[in-house]
Amino acid sequence: MIVLDTASWIWLAADPDCLSKRAKKTIDRDHELLVPAISVWEVAMLVAKRRIELDRSVEDWIDTALSLPGVTLAPLSPAVALQSTKLPGEFHPDPADRMIVATALQHAVPVLTPDARIHDYPHVQSIW
Repeated sequence: MIVLDTASWIWLAADPDCLSKRAKKTIDRDHELLVPAISVWEVAMLVAKRRIELDRSVEDWIDTALSLPGVTLAPLSPAVALQSTKLPGEFHPDPADRMIVATALQHAVPVLTPDARIHDYPHVQSIW
C-alpha cells in the first residue's frame, strides 16, 4: 500500500509519462493506492484557480480518477485531521500536504510524491 499525493494522482490519471520510472514501477508493483480525500479538494481548487485544466468536468474527472485500478479513496478521518496538526518535527504549513503526510503516517506506508518538501521530511518515507 502507498499513498499518492495530489500531483502523483493527477499524473497517474491524466499523463502517466510525467511519473518517474521509480514511481511507475512502484504503482505497477503495489496493488493498493490510497488517495487522501484532501486531494479531491485540492484538484477542485486547482481547477477553480485555473492552475490546471482537465479534459472534462472536475466531477467526471474525479469519478474516473478514483475508479482507476487499485485506487482507493482514504477518507479524512478524525485521527488524520488531528495528526496533521501534530506532525513531529518541522513541516511546512500547507494543510493539504499535512493531511497527505498524516494519512501515510496513519497507515504506516510511504507517500509517492515529487514534492521535495515531503522528501525532506524525515518522519515519513517517500518515493519518487
